[in-house]
Amino acid sequence: MQISNGYTVHLLEGLYCYLRRLLFKVLCVGEVPNHIAFIMDGNRRFAKKNNLAEGEGHKAGFSALLSILRYCYELGVKYVTVYAFSIDNFRRKPKDVQSLMELMRQKIEELLQQESIINEYGVRLHFIGNISMLSEPVRVAVDKAMRVTAHNNHRVLFICVAYTSRDEMVHAVYQSCKQKWSHLNGEEPSKVVKNGVFENKVEKHSVPPPSSCSLIELVDVERNMYMAVAPDPDILIRTSGEARLSNFLLWQAGTCPLYAPSSLWPEIGLRHLVLAVLNFQKYHHYLENKKEKKKHKNF
Repeated sequence: MQISNGYTVHLLEGLYCYLRRLLFKVLCVGEVPNHIAFIMDGNRRFAKKNNLAEGEGHKAGFSALLSILRYCYELGVKYVTVYAFSIDNFRRKPKDVQSLMELMRQKIEELLQQESIINEYGVRLHFIGNISMLSEPVRVAVDKAMRVTAHNNHRVLFICVAYTSRDEMVHAVYQSCKQKWSHLNGEEPSKVVKNGVFENKVEKHSVPPPSSCSLIELVDVERNMYMAVAPDPDILIRTSGEARLSNFLLWQAGTCPLYAPSSLWPEIGLRHLVLAVLNFQKYHHYLENKKEKKKHKNF
């Protein structure tokens, strides 16, 4: 009986996978987003809702992340960005912050396991934010993850930790001032350290070289943003029904649609991704025109 049940489950899983791939083929008839960003909101509320320990909510959220990454990569999305840990989260109780740091370290190591989705799809990991604020064990895990996956070039997963848009903008302005001062004084600019570690070799996207003007210009700031290593997101998805950005990708998300399903992050599924992509396809040409107008205005 157990063998029969196991065979049935395996058969149903195979059928679900087949139907999902057919669905993605239909979606690919339209424009497929190149970059999707996620605000993973609702892990603690999920735990409370289901009478679980708070840490169990975050573990359920990690499982949801693996599922949504698989869906994105099967669909053909190259870049995925997730908001994993805000600088504002450091205001929580020290015990809670320490628990989250340890959980983060464990999950980074899980991502690097041989059978993980990272190796299956050839995903490069890139951590975005003020990495120096993280605990030392997490910084070591972050550095290892970026080095180990540096050869992967099929997909890229950006994980924003110790990040806020406000901090990103301050960082960009500071680096711009520093580089402009060096240029005006005829000095060689020092090797840029991004995210607390020497910058991994990730291609820049549509960012012009620094201006020769003595004043700091828009191009100088943009090339020093943490997220200069990726194109702007095409879709931003925030779970739990909150239609706000919470200091996430404020510079980059000016023209991308926001999709805010009421489901908590551990409850996110295939249907949410499909609805977000259909909405993106509906307004794609309009949004592209907005981007072009913005580009011509800036340059």
